[in-house]
Amino acid sequence: MANSLLKPYEALTAAADDLQAMAELAEEDAAFEAELEPALVAAEGKYTAFELQAMMSGKTDSANAVVTIKPGAGGTEACDWAEMLYRMYIRWAKDHDFDVEEQDLEPNQEAGIMSVTFKISGPYAYGYMQSEIGVHRLVRISPFGSGDTRQTSFAAVDVLPELDDTIKIEVNEKALEMQTFCSGGPGGQHQNKTQSGVRLIYQYKGVEVRGESRTERSQPKNYANALALLKSRLYAIEEQKRMGDIAQRYDAKGEIAFGSQIRSYVMQPYTLVRDERDGIDVKNPAVMKVLDGDLDEFMHAYLRYVTAKRNRIRK
Repeated sequence: MANSLLKPYEALTAAADDLQAMAELAEEDAAFEAELEPALVAAEGKYTAFELQAMMSGKTDSANAVVTIKPGAGGTEACDWAEMLYRMYIRWAKDHDFDVEEQDLEPNQEAGIMSVTFKISGPYAYGYMQSEIGVHRLVRISPFGSGDTRQTSFAAVDVLPELDDTIKIEVNEKALEMQTFCSGGPGGQHQNKTQSGVRLIYQYKGVEVRGESRTERSQPKNYANALALLKSRLYAIEEQKRMGDIAQRYDAKGEIAFGSQIRSYVMQPYTLVRDERDGIDVKNPAVMKVLDGDLDEFMHAYLRYVTAKRNRIRK
């Protein structure tokens, strides 16, 4: 993590030096003044990037992110909303040069998805994506109904760090409940022909923890993926206990419905995306732009909020 911070710091220092040199040249020759403004904008961007990475001081903030999306109240509309969120995060990841790898996908028969798990790989992917944990609410005119009645639907987003070899999580594999189901790789005659899908269930301090994988054609590979996901969830539980809000992020997240949302996306009768969490005041009327992956404003506000909270805990 130190190296990840060092490069942005060096880039920021170089930008400051270049800016100072340009300012000195502009004092001697007015022709250089036109170059000052774009250089200042670039330096401000580098400062923001460094500031945000400095905020991500958690042990796993620099890790890859494993994201799971599940629909809640709203039926087919909610399944479609879950797929819209999946698309939104793919767009955000691509805009930031992160790689996306789908690990598990269960489509809904009519439209949308029943669940999806995917990995976003890149520096500080988890640090950014942790802002998305919780219930997301959509208000719009449903394309699946008749008339012009507004529909409200919900989907839950969970984000876990991909653990590396430096973090050891012990699991008694004999205590795991293993379920298998028909699954397989995408397309072809193999699809849904073999019991290759794996679901692991583990009882941990009164909490039922699950890991699931179905995208590999090999059951051992799906087992390994499911176990890695389960270990990441165990680690996240312990980290949130340490931060003192496990109930907020795990127990209370069981109901994916009205009143539990962290963010609302309103498309009718007006357009607005609003963060609903206390202590974070961010609104953006450009709903379609946000759904196309423009999430930085919300992520940055959350990081500042978490940093302030961590500082209060340390005091």
